[in-house]
Amino acid sequence: MTDFWFQFVLTLDSTLRVATPLIFCAMAGIFSERSGIIDISLEGKMLMAAFVAAAVAYGTGSPWIGAVAAVLVSIIASLIHGFACIIHRGNQVISGLAINILASGLTVIIGIALFRQGGLTPTLTKTSRFNSIELPFIEFFELHTPIFGVIYKHLISGHNILVWAAIVSVGITYYILFKTTFGLRLRAVGEKPEAIDSAGISVTKMRFQAIIIAGILCGLAGVYLSTATGAGFVKEMTAGKGYIALAAMIFGKWRPVPALFACLLFGFLEAVATRIQGIEFILIGEISSDLLIALPYLLTVILLAGFIGGVTPPRAIGQPYIKER
Repeated sequence: MTDFWFQFVLTLDSTLRVATPLIFCAMAGIFSERSGIIDISLEGKMLMAAFVAAAVAYGTGSPWIGAVAAVLVSIIASLIHGFACIIHRGNQVISGLAINILASGLTVIIGIALFRQGGLTPTLTKTSRFNSIELPFIEFFELHTPIFGVIYKHLISGHNILVWAAIVSVGITYYILFKTTFGLRLRAVGEKPEAIDSAGISVTKMRFQAIIIAGILCGLAGVYLSTATGAGFVKEMTAGKGYIALAAMIFGKWRPVPALFACLLFGFLEAVATRIQGIEFILIGEISSDLLIALPYLLTVILLAGFIGGVTPPRAIGQPYIKER
C-alpha cells in the first residue's frame, strides 16, 4: 500500500510537470478565442519561444533574459497572426497553420546557423535554467505526518517557478474574464462584436489585446519546455502540445477551470503511459509503448472531431469583423 501510494504521488507529480505547458497554452487559447480569433498557432508560438529562450539563456547565462526574449518573440508571432486575421481579415486557420510551419522550419535553420548542432542548442548549465525550488520543513512533515510528507516532498515541493505560474495563470484568467470590465468586453467581442462597436469600443483594439496576452502565455510555455523541464532546445520539442492544449480548451468549453482539469487529464494520461511501459498485466500482457504514447494524441483527435457533445463556441469566432458605415 505504501509503495502504491508513493508511486501514485509520483504519477501526480509527473502529471503536473507535463500539464504545465498545456495550461499556459490553454489559457492563451481562451483569451484569443473568447475575442473571436481562432488560434491554431499556439504550437508555433510555443516552439519559437522555446528556441529563443534556450538560445538567449545560453548566450547570456540568464534564464530570465531568455524568458523575456522568448515572450517578446511569441508576442511578435501573435501580432503577425493578428495583422493577417484582424487587419486584413484573412483565414484564421490558415494563418495559424502558416505560423506553425514557419516556426518548425525557422527554429531549425537558425539553430544550425548559430550553433551547428543539427538544429539543437547547446546544453544549458544549471545557472542558465529555472531550477526546482525545495520548500522548507520537508523532514518535519516526513517524520510527523508520513502520508502528507510524501505529498509535500514530491508533489508540492520540488517544482520550478513556472509550474506555479501556470496554476496562478488559471486564477488570473478567470478573474480577468469574469470579474473585470475588460473581460466582459472581451467576451462580448467574441459573441457580438457589432454591439461592442456600437458602444464606442474598438473591436480591433480588443482583439489585438487578447492575442498579445495569448502571446505572453505561449511564450511562458515555450520557456518552460527549454529552460525549466529541459536543458536546451530540441527540434520539434513541442511535439503537438499546442494542439493538445487546443483540445483541452475546447473540452473545457472555453472556461479556465474546466480547461485546467482537461490539461491535467492529458498530463495524467501521458504520465501513466510513461510509468506503465514494460509492465506485464494479467490477461492482456504488456501494453505496446507506441499505443501508450499515442493515447493523448488519439484523445485530442477525438475531442477535436466533435465527439464530446454540447460544446458551443463563441458565436463570432473565426468571423472577421467588418465595421458598418
